Amino acid sequence: MSPARWHAAHAWLPGGPARDVTFTAEHGRLTSVTPGTEPGSAVRLPGVVLPGLANAHSHAFHRALRGRTHDGGGTFWTWRERMYAVARRLDPDRYLALARATYAEMALAGVTCVGEFHYLHHGPDGTPYDDPNAMAEALRQAADDAGVRLTLLDTCYLAGGLTGAGHAPLDGAQLRYGDGDAERWAARVAALRPSDGMRVGVAAHSVRAVPRAALATVAAAAAGRPLHVHLSEQPAENEACAAFYGVTPARLLEEEGVLGPTTSAVHATHLTGQDVAALGRTRTTACFCPTTERDLADGIGPARALRDAGAPLSLGSDQHAVIDLLEEARALEMHERLRGLRRGRFRPEELLTAATAHDGLGWPDAGRLEPGARADLVAVRLDTPRTAGVAPEQVLLAATAADVDTVVVDGRTVVTGGRHVLGDVAALLSAAIDPLWEDM
Repeated sequence: MSPARWHAAHAWLPGGPARDVTFTAEHGRLTSVTPGTEPGSAVRLPGVVLPGLANAHSHAFHRALRGRTHDGGGTFWTWRERMYAVARRLDPDRYLALARATYAEMALAGVTCVGEFHYLHHGPDGTPYDDPNAMAEALRQAADDAGVRLTLLDTCYLAGGLTGAGHAPLDGAQLRYGDGDAERWAARVAALRPSDGMRVGVAAHSVRAVPRAALATVAAAAAGRPLHVHLSEQPAENEACAAFYGVTPARLLEEEGVLGPTTSAVHATHLTGQDVAALGRTRTTACFCPTTERDLADGIGPARALRDAGAPLSLGSDQHAVIDLLEEARALEMHERLRGLRRGRFRPEELLTAATAHDGLGWPDAGRLEPGARADLVAVRLDTPRTAGVAPEQVLLAATAADVDTVVVDGRTVVTGGRHVLGDVAALLSAAIDPLWEDM
């Protein structure tokens, strides 16, 4: 088989923007990246080509909540009640349909790899399925069908909440999240096997849902693999942790050995200066989900301070109020402008680094357009009403997911002309979501 060849008038290479670039690939890997070339017989990609985007934090089933939680206002906690209602209705087949459509929507947006923060483990009453990892296997199949890579972050979830009096037991919809104790959770995770398109990582849901005594078990189960954790998303979490444990959530995680270069702290919104220093000192990645953090009125986290302290940044779409990693990247800068009343807090190349950060998902060979890297290419058009006249090197400050034209994942073209290989993704989403809301 001849090597695959593509040509782009503009591309963002590790050294910066380049012109007239030819890419060749074999067996899903880039074999050459050559600027200053003629197209020849190569497939021509429109606009500017970026590396594959990494969605570092996803709850696939939350996609069913889009546009369903805004009546009557509400808070994060009232939003959570509707999330529980949807969770009760999902089984492996329904989960497969919903996740397949959600991952296909991500592919349309230029996402080539997704980190799935997975805690929807068992049946609605907490009884395991015949295959205790049936819901995880549905996610594996969904990602494969949609043509994206998956990092399954199997999540330890043992408690229903935390107050100054201690941890509450799981209740209601939460029952299906738990395995009884950390050891049984770790044993179930050990039965999961990686595959060509899936890595297996772990997560502690939060200090609210994982008591201190179990955190070391989660850290040990990671064994060098990706370890993710929700951190200080809400002030109430900080207050409860201080009241019961006497420390901030970040301090608790550091004391229990959870922080480190293979760990991603998701949200990291309400941090003290000492918390910021701890994440930087341990080189813990801070995963921001700006469209979710504003949708849920969580607040604006200290992204610039964390990066300056030494913490790498990544991005996720979390509850999928929006699936648009270009918007998440732009929001990283825009939220900093709101915080500090200054422009230019992140350079465009820093935003691209965050949007293509694969290391925290266990794919260090992705996210760069260079020989030896995975052949992930995302072509963003420069001739739409949003991008006409835009300088290619500033496309992240103007484009949206609607401007993504072509997506190549491991050398396979998954999106062409803005259309996914599965066909009508909107129809797939409607077919998966609408039945979940019947009689609710």
